[in-house]
Amino acid sequence: MSKDTSDLSSTTGRVTAASPDVPTPPVSDATPVPAADVLVVTGDVVLVAAPPALLARLGAEAIGSFVLVLVGLGVALYTTLSGAGTLGVALAFGLALTAGMLAFGHVSGGHFNPAISLGSAIVGRLTWRDLVPYWLAQLVGAALAAAALYLTIPTALPTLVASGTETTTQQFFASTASGFDAHSPLSLLSTGQVTFGLLPALLIEVIAVAVLVGIFLAVTSHRAQRSLAPFAVGFSYAVLLLVAAPISNGALNPARASAAALFSGSGALGQLWVFWVAPLVGALIAGLAYRAFASEPTDDLADDFADEDEVELDQVTA
Repeated sequence: MSKDTSDLSSTTGRVTAASPDVPTPPVSDATPVPAADVLVVTGDVVLVAAPPALLARLGAEAIGSFVLVLVGLGVALYTTLSGAGTLGVALAFGLALTAGMLAFGHVSGGHFNPAISLGSAIVGRLTWRDLVPYWLAQLVGAALAAAALYLTIPTALPTLVASGTETTTQQFFASTASGFDAHSPLSLLSTGQVTFGLLPALLIEVIAVAVLVGIFLAVTSHRAQRSLAPFAVGFSYAVLLLVAAPISNGALNPARASAAALFSGSGALGQLWVFWVAPLVGALIAGLAYRAFASEPTDDLADDFADEDEVELDQVTA
């Protein structure tokens, strides 16, 4: 070709077809994202597909995680004042996740959860080299949201809510943390007479996260109607939280669990490992099951819930 096309690498679009004279490798739903720019010649038209830059995707994950934790933990923190209850907290998390996926799904995939990022990497929709940066962005966004909420708590409020019993701000915030045994919601309700132990907490987190990640992978596939994916994932997250909340205070998200534990004292931090290990095991199960049983299309680029817009670029003469 007589025209240099290197300046086209930043243009986003969808590869739609190729000339019969130019062989193109098959791509599938398991194509890693982000991948290198794809250059396909269709006669005299060049089509280039390029994912958003890593920094943009990390920013989207951080902001989405911030919104998720701000809304979800915010409702949970002040539920004694608002009367939202467990249902209100679950709906807050679910609606925040739906909004985040609608706003940022086309940029980063709309994970906002290390477990979902791991599942996406296992099936090949996220490159392994981007997994840890995704986790760090999610942790930063979630931690900043928890810090903002912690700073909103009036000094006298914890003792007032506790009916005059002297309570610190940290103890008040600890109601949002996930835990088991003495830190389980059941233990607080029964004043320590009955608790959910380690095994129920591990089991419910593994199973619920496996279901959540499996649903995410299924509804964000190119075979699905992906415009409905945010609603399916958000609704599923809310329902699964209703199941897990009485047992472990329902994390199903290591970033959310870490953010709450950071401001909840040594008890929550000491149990945090459970809310990393169990969700990642659940994500591993879901990812491997999806690879084993889900058939993959071979005629589309997987962009992990990215919008697909067709773009024709400059005409190139041979």
